[in-house]
Amino acid sequence: MADDLPLLLGLLLVAAAGTGTVLVRDPVRQSFVMSLFGLALATLFLLLQAPDVALSQLAVGSALTPLMVLLSVRKVRRRARGERREERE
Repeated sequence: MADDLPLLLGLLLVAAAGTGTVLVRDPVRQSFVMSLFGLALATLFLLLQAPDVALSQLAVGSALTPLMVLLSVRKVRRRARGERREERE
């Protein structure tokens, strides 16, 4: 029972981070919470003795995916700002 405690805490952390990611509506904040979700998953994979999957999750889920979301949001907002400027002129 005591051996299962870290795994249970890891699962609860992943569940909380996943729920937080879904509930946040602002895309910029959501990418930050998604990064925390990736860290929680990497921790869970480490607890499940899968260090190679944990490293992949750390790189992709915690760094690259949130970065791509932030860059996409930035581009969409810039384009929308440019279209609004053109409508005024």
